Amino acid sequence: MTPRGSARRCEAAVLSPAPDPAAGDALFYRRLLAVAGLGVLALLLYRILQPLLAPLAWALFLAFLLQPAQRRLTAWLRGRASLAALLLTAATLLLFIGPLTALAIAFARQAGELAGLLRGWLERLRDGGLAGLSEQPALASLIGWLEQHLRISTVELQQWLLEGGKRLFEQLAALGGTAVLGAVGTIVSFTAMLFMLFFLVRDGATVAGRTLRLVPLAPARRSALAAHVSAVTRGVVGGTLLTALLQGVLLGAGFALVGLPAPVVFGALGAILSLVPLAGTALVWIPATLVLLGQGRYVAATVLTGIGLVVGTVDNFIKPMLISGQAVVPPLAVFIGALGGLAAFGMVGMFVGPVVIALALALLAFAGDEAAPPG
Repeated sequence: MTPRGSARRCEAAVLSPAPDPAAGDALFYRRLLAVAGLGVLALLLYRILQPLLAPLAWALFLAFLLQPAQRRLTAWLRGRASLAALLLTAATLLLFIGPLTALAIAFARQAGELAGLLRGWLERLRDGGLAGLSEQPALASLIGWLEQHLRISTVELQQWLLEGGKRLFEQLAALGGTAVLGAVGTIVSFTAMLFMLFFLVRDGATVAGRTLRLVPLAPARRSALAAHVSAVTRGVVGGTLLTALLQGVLLGAGFALVGLPAPVVFGALGAILSLVPLAGTALVWIPATLVLLGQGRYVAATVLTGIGLVVGTVDNFIKPMLISGQAVVPPLAVFIGALGGLAAFGMVGMFVGPVVIALALALLAFAGDEAAPPG
C-alpha cells in the first residue's frame, strides 16, 4: 500500500461520522415492536384456529391421502379441479366418515355399558369382599399364590382392586360420554372439516409448494424433506396403523365370538396397544383369557387364545407387505405419536401424531448433517 493510500484511509476514518446511539436504539425498538406484533398476531391466530384444530387436522390428513386421486380425476375431467375435489369430498363423506362415525357411536355406547358392568362388580366386591372371587378355582389359586409368595393380604388386594376399578370406571364413564371423533363430534366441526377438505384437496398441491419454499433449507434439502414426509405418512398409514386397525378388528371379533362384553371397546384398545413393542395385543387378550378361565369357560378361553396368537402374527406378515417401499418409522415414535396425538386431536391424532414426530426427527437429522464438518 502506498503512503498516499494510507493517508486517504486515515483521512476518511477521521471524517466519517461516529455511530449515532439514538439511531441504534430506534432500530432495536422497531425490531422489538415487530417481534411483539408478530407474537400477538400468532396468539390471536392460535385462538381463532384452536376450536378448529381437530377438523383441520382431519382435513389436512385426508387431503394428503386424496392428492393422487385428485390429480388423476382432474386429468380425466379435463382440468376441472373444483369438480374433482367436490366428487372426492362427497366420496369421503360416504365411504370413510360415515362408517367411522358409526364406529365411534358404537364405541361410546359399549364404553357406557362396560362402565355399568364394572360399577356392579365393584359394588359386589365392596359388599362381599373377595369371597365371591375365591369361589372360582383359577382365581382362588391366584389369590392364594399372591398371599403366600408376595405377602399380600386379602384386605390389601381388595383395596387395590377397588381403587383400580374405581379409576377405570371413571375413565370409562368419561370416555363413553366423549368418545366421538374430535373432528366430527358436532355438526359445526363436521361441516367445517368437509369445507376445508374441499379446498385443501383442490388447492393442496399449490399450498404445499408455497409452504415448502418457506422452509429455511437448501432446495435439495427441501425436496428431500418433502419426499421423506410423504414416505413417512404413507408408511404410517399404509403399514403401521392399518396393521393396528386390522389387529383391533380381529381382536374385537374374537371378543364378540366368545361372548365377552364391549368388543368394540376392547378392539379399539387392542389396536392402540398393538403399537406397544413386544407386548402388543397380548395386554388385552391374556387378561380376558384369564377371566374366561376363572369363569370355567375353558373352550372359550382356548378359542380366544388361538385368536390372540393369530392377531399377533399379523404384525409380522401383513405389516412388511403394506410398508414395503415406504419410510420405516421407529416403533417408539409411532407409539408416542399415536397416544399423544389421540389425546390431543382425537381419532385423527393416531395418524397425525406419528407423522409429526417423524417430521421432527427428520429435521433434527438434517440439522445434524448441516452442522457436521465437511469431509
